[in-house]
Amino acid sequence: MQAIFDDYVAAAGLTTDLVNTAPGVWHGEDQLPDDAAVAAFVGAYGLTGEDDLAGVHELRDRLRAVLDLRDPEAIERSASVLVARGLGSVGLEPDERGRLQWIARPGADASLVDRLALVGGIGVLGALRALGPERFRDCASDTCSGVFIDTSRPGRRRYCMPDLCGNRANVAAYRARQKASGGIS
Repeated sequence: MQAIFDDYVAAAGLTTDLVNTAPGVWHGEDQLPDDAAVAAFVGAYGLTGEDDLAGVHELRDRLRAVLDLRDPEAIERSASVLVARGLGSVGLEPDERGRLQWIARPGADASLVDRLALVGGIGVLGALRALGPERFRDCASDTCSGVFIDTSRPGRRRYCMPDLCGNRANVAAYRARQKASGGIS
């Protein structure tokens, strides 16, 4: 469980995935419609906690608002509030190479939503500081309203969900080429 709090790339991935469960991204279908879906989602990231569907939905909306920001100072302010919400302790610990790194841990009484807020804040702040605000992007798909934090090494990611949005775009482009060449009617 602690790895998600120590790795801004993993935290940014969770943040992107959480934001993109919203009905607006899925054409009206909420991917977290009930407590069981929330438990499965957070369980995939090694998190557990009491169910708070309304709180998770509210946090998802707040994270979306942060990812929609493009001003670095506004992003940092908003993400810092999220970190403070679930923070129990901050400290320095050596990594596997002996270099000191900052670590953040949720408070003992932090709720699931508080822990998700901490992870989201870590992901956003880490990506902002390491990669810059230009890595906060809208999905390139014409049919998607998703957003994402591009933590890829080359920084050329185009889709919020490459397996879904990227695949749809590739299929549409293929069909358009086939139609233009007379291969598909």
